[in-house]
Amino acid sequence: MIPDARALRDAFGAFLTGVTVVTTVDDAGAPIGFTANSFTSVSLDPPLLLVCLAKTSRNYATLTGAKGFGVNILSEGQKEVSNTFARPVEDRFAAVDWRPGPHGSPVFADVAAWFDCATHEVVDAGDHVILIGRVEGFDNSGKTGLGYARGGYFTPALAEKSLLASAESLLLGAVAVRNGELLLIDDGKGGWTLPFVEKAEGDGMEALEHHIAQTVGLTLTTGLLYSVYEDTKTGQQHVVYRAELGDGTARSGRFFPVQAPPVAEIADGAVRDIVTRFAQESTLGNFGVYFGNQEKGRVHAVAAKG
Repeated sequence: MIPDARALRDAFGAFLTGVTVVTTVDDAGAPIGFTANSFTSVSLDPPLLLVCLAKTSRNYATLTGAKGFGVNILSEGQKEVSNTFARPVEDRFAAVDWRPGPHGSPVFADVAAWFDCATHEVVDAGDHVILIGRVEGFDNSGKTGLGYARGGYFTPALAEKSLLASAESLLLGAVAVRNGELLLIDDGKGGWTLPFVEKAEGDGMEALEHHIAQTVGLTLTTGLLYSVYEDTKTGQQHVVYRAELGDGTARSGRFFPVQAPPVAEIADGAVRDIVTRFAQESTLGNFGVYFGNQEKGRVHAVAAKG
């Protein structure tokens, strides 16, 4: 039985994705591009990625015949760029700051990341083709990507603000690093834990930064979200960020190599899992965001700088 196409499309739309603009140049050297969320990393060795292209697309002949293509992962402030490249605008590229990538496809400024690819393979897939590209050049700005689900945009920053504003009992924490070392704090029981502070009503991220400055004596620069979990035993929500520490001598706590944390001395299972995962993800620089409770949950992959 063939499913209803609209219903199937809506079901596919339940999957949260990022938003990209796929680009190339035509035979005359003019840039072309379109918005797509069917992007996936494929392989690190060789470095491969893929995007899907409808056979009915007006860009079909150009993309399938091109020597390569670019993928621009839009950042959370680029909704208008997404909209521009999703519509039949006459000169889409006038709306963005772009340049040719190292392999020749247009790459954009201010994106979360871009990849310039040589065409590796074109695979027939029903009413679409799968364009597999070999990465010839890329850049990762570390900016948070723009999200899309069920026909609408979302941004992780807005989701975080909503969480910070709504949670009644919330601990802010940090995986705080400096020069390849991780800061851990005495847990008061002869072991170690991450630095946490209880968020008071009306507080934002500055509460965590102020806490580190007061207790450890170092500046903290908060980065991307790393873990969101509820301790079902206490009812407390925990929001943990990746962060960088400034120079100076720590008044409290101790630094440990990121790759060799004192796991056996961390009594809190959730903290132990965070520290272990961070050590593993740091080896490749590919970090995810965990959502769940202190015992089980899911890591959502995110491409971002460490």
